[in-house]
Amino acid sequence: MKKSLIALAVPTFCLGIAEFGMMGFLDDVARGLGIGVVEAGRLISAYSLGVAVGAPGLIVLRRWPMRRLLLLLTALMCVGNACAAFSPSFLALLCSRFLSGLPHGAFFGAGAIVAERIAPEGRKAMAVAVMVAGMTVANVVGVPLATFLANVLSWRMAFAVVALGSLLAFLGIKAWVPRLDPLPDTGIKGQFAFLREPGPWLIYAGVFFGQASVYCWLSYISPVMTEVAGFPQSAMTGIMVVVGLGMVVGNALSGKLADRYPAALVTGVTAASLLLVMPAVYFLAPFKVPSVVLAFIAPGCLFAVGGPLQYLIVRYAKGGEMLGGAGIQIAFNVSNAVSASLGGVAIHMGLGLASPALVGVPFAAIGASALFLLYRKYPVTGA
Repeated sequence: MKKSLIALAVPTFCLGIAEFGMMGFLDDVARGLGIGVVEAGRLISAYSLGVAVGAPGLIVLRRWPMRRLLLLLTALMCVGNACAAFSPSFLALLCSRFLSGLPHGAFFGAGAIVAERIAPEGRKAMAVAVMVAGMTVANVVGVPLATFLANVLSWRMAFAVVALGSLLAFLGIKAWVPRLDPLPDTGIKGQFAFLREPGPWLIYAGVFFGQASVYCWLSYISPVMTEVAGFPQSAMTGIMVVVGLGMVVGNALSGKLADRYPAALVTGVTAASLLLVMPAVYFLAPFKVPSVVLAFIAPGCLFAVGGPLQYLIVRYAKGGEMLGGAGIQIAFNVSNAVSASLGGVAIHMGLGLASPALVGVPFAAIGASALFLLYRKYPVTGA
């Protein structure tokens, strides 16, 4: 594997911890700052807001050489998480979380372009999958590590580890990612011109609805596994490792398939498979072994949909490639927030802790329909 691709995967590994790690030690932060858990939950929202605000900022930096842009984004990751580690108050930590979220979507947007440009023909989708793999590996290794450090030492150590990893990422990009010319400058209007076509909107719909179909349930996996399947709380660390492994396998497998077959078809078939997977998650929730198997399969489908679409948007967003790629992360984060809320509504309606899995079924249908329509009506050469 090229060192340059590893250099692109290390930052996404750090971003994965920064985004998902907070969920594992939110209680520790709340206790450390003397605030309630609900108030501490705003720290997760602050990061998502940073993602949404930072992604369009690529328009301002569109003339920068690609490697310099990646170095700036990793430097922001380092500074934001270092500030979080040393935050003296809740307000300071809130601002630090917003700052650390700013480079998230922008890095995926720029990184996908770099990965595609440095990869040989026939390996471009896989190259982007390698970059995205950093985030999937973070869910297997990084998030449990951050949770462990927060529980045993201090929640500040979790952010310090991300800051250190971001520094290593900065050095790796500087050493291994080649110098690449900036993308052709199409002007401010040209950056948004791709949105006039239906293809990118269908991709964003595939991301939003395809991810939401799984996240409706995944957001509540802990109570489902402990209160419905009957696992002890201590088993959740192992279960979350299974979830992370599913993400790794799903991302890698879909990346390989998207280099052999049209990426829209690969993701459409994956989203359609969730029409069977999510009902199975619901009906088999009381049984331990099937629940664990599906905890591997469903998150695998989650990243099998998202990974190739991060590559595919670059092909459809001519003139606004970085903005298009960053938009995937915006759709992903908004999808997470919406699906978690809708899953919670189903639970509050008394439909049961496992009911969010059924809420995800219509989302899977909409996502699959959008991607099949993309494949049939709006193909891109080589996509």
